[in-house]
Amino acid sequence: MEIEQALKLITQAASLIAETVEVPLEQAYGNILAQDIISEASVPSFPRSAMDGYAVFSKDIESASNDTPVTLKVAGEIFAGDDAGIEYAPGSAVRIMTGGMIPEGYDAVVRQEDTDYGEKEVRVFVSLPPYRNYCHIGEEIKKGQTVIKAGTMIGRTEIGLMASLGMLNVRVRRPARVAVISTGNELTEVGQSLSNGRIYNSIRYILGTSIRREKLEVGYEATCIDDKDTIRSSICRAVKEYDIVLTTGGVSVGEKDLVPGVLDDLGAVRLFSGVNIQPGTPTMASVLEGRVILSLSGNPYAAMANFDLYFWPVIARLMGSDAYLPGESEAVLADRYDKVNRMRRLVRARESDGRVYLVASEHMSSVFGNTAECNCYIDIPAGCRIAPGDRVRIKRMRL
Repeated sequence: MEIEQALKLITQAASLIAETVEVPLEQAYGNILAQDIISEASVPSFPRSAMDGYAVFSKDIESASNDTPVTLKVAGEIFAGDDAGIEYAPGSAVRIMTGGMIPEGYDAVVRQEDTDYGEKEVRVFVSLPPYRNYCHIGEEIKKGQTVIKAGTMIGRTEIGLMASLGMLNVRVRRPARVAVISTGNELTEVGQSLSNGRIYNSIRYILGTSIRREKLEVGYEATCIDDKDTIRSSICRAVKEYDIVLTTGGVSVGEKDLVPGVLDDLGAVRLFSGVNIQPGTPTMASVLEGRVILSLSGNPYAAMANFDLYFWPVIARLMGSDAYLPGESEAVLADRYDKVNRMRRLVRARESDGRVYLVASEHMSSVFGNTAECNCYIDIPAGCRIAPGDRVRIKRMRL
């Protein structure tokens, strides 16, 4: 099966999280908006000055020039935040600062550099059309306008827009809850003594960090020995409480690769396994009790690459937002890659300014440390020979 077929199957198996929660505006960053934000008022709600200067009625200065300035009586002064309680009188101007409320009857603002800065009377040296340097009511947001659509990932701009509407709280989609189950007799928890033949469970930290960074919840993390009952118990607990379950290790064809058999015994529906991709060919996906279970390799790099490949599209489906989807584009290969792969391959790399660089000469899935320098994968088709200068497909990492 090709990646694209596998992605279609795993995303179709996921259902939108219907539950929503209300959070304070200052905590909403990174969450997914659960409803359209429709403005109940115009922003600004009054006409305001775009600069420091003098509010005028444009017809009063239509003959003004450097040679024939027009003199206007200064009727008052308005700063940002002042209530403009000044009535227009023919032949008058109002000293006004940026953001100040323009009084009724004045339809333009002359910048102060085009005047003599007069206090009681001001000489104006330019003519202006109506509404020059004049911010209209609703210039940014009109009453009844849909300001932000549901499904938007809330960033600083969205926070600012909602703040401009006076919103204290916002309703967001309840963050997806993720369970991470690591399997393998060789795994030791960080902080414990490491005996011969064992390794620390780094995959748990790789995946957990990626998930939490996106404001999602890792509510259950278990490390299981290679024992069917232990693995079965963890999976059964996870599918009852969490939206998506990740397992690592135990998915190949060795004597201790127990995860596929446990899932079969539980009656899970197999979506795919053995996809045409390296690393992580044994990666599999299943559905049990309506929950997607993504079973990854025990090799750190293979686990991370296939996690990036499948997990984020499932999350996009669960959360109702394409903001989670990994970006894809093309770049020019800068370095040599002489190998012709029997299978489609994801090669770790770094893209910069439209060029993509290989960060290592070795690309084994068991070697992980050099991914710290990477921000993408080169997607190389099976049997394809690539050379410097070729345009190649890249899939971006969610760092």
